[in-house]
Amino acid sequence: MGRAVRGTVLAQTALLAGVLTGCSEAAQSDYAKASAGATRSATAEAAADAAESGGSVGAAGSACELPVTFDTAEKWQAEAVETEVPGGGSGSEEDELAAELAEGLLHQGPFTAACEIDAKPAGNIGFIRVWTGEAGAKEGDAEALLKEFVAAEGNTSKAKYSAFTSDSDVSGTEVEYLYTSEALEETKKERAFLTVTPDGPVVVHLGGFDTQEHEEMLPAYELARRTLRTT
Repeated sequence: MGRAVRGTVLAQTALLAGVLTGCSEAAQSDYAKASAGATRSATAEAAADAAESGGSVGAAGSACELPVTFDTAEKWQAEAVETEVPGGGSGSEEDELAAELAEGLLHQGPFTAACEIDAKPAGNIGFIRVWTGEAGAKEGDAEALLKEFVAAEGNTSKAKYSAFTSDSDVSGTEVEYLYTSEALEETKKERAFLTVTPDGPVVVHLGGFDTQEHEEMLPAYELARRTLRTT
């Protein structure tokens, strides 16, 4: 492929890369150093009880309209994920490559990215991301669907699955697992929960720059799970 075509592809897919990565791993590392002086919580469990709601997502008119609603932690910022591929699908070589990149960024197994809730305004590096699937699944399919989601991420291990129920009696399956980044050569904790709705299954996932960031963001994740409601 010529340099001109490569340049066009990069220009078309820059927004897609920004949607789900926020910034490069190098930029994240710089941000981590800048925020290293922030006070660390004694334990993730103790901090979870202190999470305060700063709003909610999921309902009509909110930043992300979803089959579920839940509270977002104070200062976290939600934004809907744009899934349309740049270029209008003209069939050109660069559009085909853009679509291929979009597939990896916007889809994980049978799920499509729908919402991204950014922790950086609250002082952490990471996101709560919401993924949605097609309607037709049954409540009993929750664990199997969550296993598909984890398997599609790749490089995961030590997954532990358990049932959960929100304060509004919405039930589903939760998973805690390890993800190994080939780029960083580092293993970190991640977790997610899934519930099945009439409009399809919904996954709420918490990653993080590393395990320390992940644990510091647990209060926001626990708030989302605790306040989960169907719309």
